[in-house]
Amino acid sequence: MAFLKFNKSELVNLAYSLKREILSANKTGAYCNTSIVTCNTRRYHGLLAVTLDRFGGDRFLLLSDLDETLVVNGKQFNLGIHCYGDIYEPRGHKYVVDFSADPVPQITCKVGEILFRKSIVLAPDWDQVLVKYEVLESPAPVLLQLRPYLAFRNIHDLTHENPQADMSGTEVPGGMVFRLYREFPDLHLQLSDAKAKFTANPYWNYNITYSDEYRRGFDCREDLAVPGWFEARLKAGESLVFSASLQQEEASALKRRYNSCVRAAGEITSYHDQLRRCADSLITNHNGRRKINAGLSWLYNGLLRETLLALPGLTLHGLNSPAQFEEILDNLIADEQERLFSRTTQVEAPLLLARVLQQYIDFGADGNKVWKKYGATLCGVVESYLPGVRAEVSMQPNGLLWAQKDGVALSWMNAYIDGRAVTERAGYQVETNAFWYNAVCFAVEMGSAYGGAKGAAFAAKWTPIRDMIRSSYQHTFWNASRGCLADYVDNGGQVMDIRPNQIYALDVPYSPIDEELAPSILRIVDNELVTARGLRTLSPRDARYQAVYEGTQRERDLAYHGGSTRPFLLRPYVAASLRIKGASFVKRAEWLTEGFYADLGKHGVGAFSELYDGDPPHEPHGAISSALSTAALLSINYMLDQYTEE
Repeated sequence: MAFLKFNKSELVNLAYSLKREILSANKTGAYCNTSIVTCNTRRYHGLLAVTLDRFGGDRFLLLSDLDETLVVNGKQFNLGIHCYGDIYEPRGHKYVVDFSADPVPQITCKVGEILFRKSIVLAPDWDQVLVKYEVLESPAPVLLQLRPYLAFRNIHDLTHENPQADMSGTEVPGGMVFRLYREFPDLHLQLSDAKAKFTANPYWNYNITYSDEYRRGFDCREDLAVPGWFEARLKAGESLVFSASLQQEEASALKRRYNSCVRAAGEITSYHDQLRRCADSLITNHNGRRKINAGLSWLYNGLLRETLLALPGLTLHGLNSPAQFEEILDNLIADEQERLFSRTTQVEAPLLLARVLQQYIDFGADGNKVWKKYGATLCGVVESYLPGVRAEVSMQPNGLLWAQKDGVALSWMNAYIDGRAVTERAGYQVETNAFWYNAVCFAVEMGSAYGGAKGAAFAAKWTPIRDMIRSSYQHTFWNASRGCLADYVDNGGQVMDIRPNQIYALDVPYSPIDEELAPSILRIVDNELVTARGLRTLSPRDARYQAVYEGTQRERDLAYHGGSTRPFLLRPYVAASLRIKGASFVKRAEWLTEGFYADLGKHGVGAFSELYDGDPPHEPHGAISSALSTAALLSINYMLDQYTEE
């Protein structure tokens, strides 16, 4: 596809190419992530990072890089590239003439009369990365040398020269096995050419600098272990496959394995296909347990809030898979008993269960079956907000939820600077109480319809509470002079920060506000928060507004919920707008998604970023592939398709 292709004039410009990243992830939780010229700019970058159960299920980077050197007629041409402070050496990017990422990343280099291509693919269901090397044109045989850069460390850490590291390795058919430290698994480095040989020449490559980490003020230098090099001869028209895997392979099978992985990647024929591919890559199936990865390459699997928000979009609207929906939800409920029923700083997150089940029923699930499977869990979540259960949040005499824990941010706006919450929002939160009212209404309705005697008893107990919440909500949050809802209400009264949280009062099926107030709220959101890449987290009219998400960690934390634009907020905004404005909003909704497709050549190539600058041109930032962003776009597409059909 055109948006996944770059030319020589773009690629030789490091300021351009280093901001664009290759990203592949698989079902085991492994990933491959680097820049499109294969220069690592983050500590998270590398050719093979894997999930290791022996270390608590964290990800560990095993193979950081693989430098290629072409030797022709005694002359060496190093195609690698590393940063050392302000110096890039070698400067292999100068040989790159073409890059494409469909169906897998392919980098073409031209060295004199030699045309050389490497293609990178991550195996879909096991911990293995494969790199295919092809000599497309050459007047003479080429000697290819491959130098592996070994890390063997947590993706969040950096490593340095360590005398305990063992670079000796063990020979296996077609390659070598390395294990730098005893606690780690073996890393098998093998080539498809049985005649390929390995020359041991162990050394540490010192002070490799990760420019993105440096720019942000983080530790940015590390030493990587280079045990030696592999070499093989190739003539024009010949190819070689390199494998890095936790399992030993048959060297003769590596080319077949590579071809199989490319076929599994599939052809991309539309932007929706790309969304679906991203959705699939964000769902892991490690040890037979499906979970959602909040964002690649450094966010975590199975997070409560992120999973519930992304679940319908990824599994239902994207992959059309109710089976995966239920499996992931079941795993989440089993893993998150404490947060669901007794203690959490994500005070609104358990209430999202109701919204998820509503979307499941809207997708076509049988309400009775949903209640039989999840009704007890839903009612348990609702009951957990009664006084005396949760220390962080509880229902007050007016029916609303009050959230407060000194110094702790008890909402999704949870950035901290020097241990202090940037946006604490203690008190009555506008979105938490919208979710609360919706959950109570839904539980009462479902219990009455499908719950028999127990359901009827639950409904009888909670119906008056439901009515009290409804009466209190509008009285507490509505500000007539501003024509919108307060972001939160504390002991000092309404806090009228213009933030996107109020949009959820319009999005939930059981809205806690009068219908005639909705257009005014929507108008405020339209005028101050909506951008071509999502909703701003704070109005630009606010003195605290941060226009760009750049700079030091402190500067970025101030911008994180202080102006940065979030794509995932488009889903509730589009849903509310379609409900209020009807057909007249369809074209606007389509326009709001188009920009993301134009951005597929930025940041993570072919992926959908976590956040954007609040001000134009809205450059992408954060996690390279975001579950929330991907799910939101899939849900919007689904809504528009349903709206058109109606």
